[in-house]
Amino acid sequence: MSSKGRPTQYLARLTDVRQMDAQSALDQMKSLLGSRPHTVYKTAYYRKQTKNHWARDDPAFCVLQAIFLLVSVVAYSVAFKASIGTFLGFLIHSLFWNWLVSGALVCSILREVANRHLTVHQSTSHVRQSVEWLYAFDIHCNAFFPLFCVLYGVQFFLLPLILGNSFLALVVANTLYAVAFSWYWYITHLGYRSLPFLTNTEVFMFPIAAVILLFVLNLVGYPFNFGWNFARVFAQIYLRDE
Repeated sequence: MSSKGRPTQYLARLTDVRQMDAQSALDQMKSLLGSRPHTVYKTAYYRKQTKNHWARDDPAFCVLQAIFLLVSVVAYSVAFKASIGTFLGFLIHSLFWNWLVSGALVCSILREVANRHLTVHQSTSHVRQSVEWLYAFDIHCNAFFPLFCVLYGVQFFLLPLILGNSFLALVVANTLYAVAFSWYWYITHLGYRSLPFLTNTEVFMFPIAAVILLFVLNLVGYPFNFGWNFARVFAQIYLRDE
């Protein structure tokens, strides 16, 4: 399949549910939450060997992720007794901005970094290999799923605790966010590390240091009214009725 044809065929399969392998997508999601998340990227290697491309050609993973986001948005809106307008705004932010647009932006930047600075030149090959955009977006979707489970799933059941004003609420809430974003960058790193023509992919874990620093600063700043409870920030931005 040509690089030009893949995106077109990928989008075409979105309209044909019968061609989607939902069970395989669910198995991959389970692996991403387990102790061996790198196994998800082994299927990419098999695709490269058999179909000459790294990216998924089955949109089932993305479709399920969108459905899970929709369900979680409904749950949060019910819990907060949000108006229709607030619900729609939260839905647009979650699906369109937080997942799709931000994901497309992040994966485009990381792909550019990888292709410009991390590619190993193979002296035995006359063709310079590069990271496919669709594969970079696959990496984002893989990394987003654990983040979703923590910030849309676990957080939901801890809302009575983490929306409080106490130091404990701040610690628990910010721990959730630190774990979620660190997990995102770790899975991202695994995705690029699995490509044999890339080197020094550890750079994609550098943002974890910023996550940890922000977490510590919030703890230290709490006695001085500096600490932010990110769960409360989340609720104020997305679920506050005007």
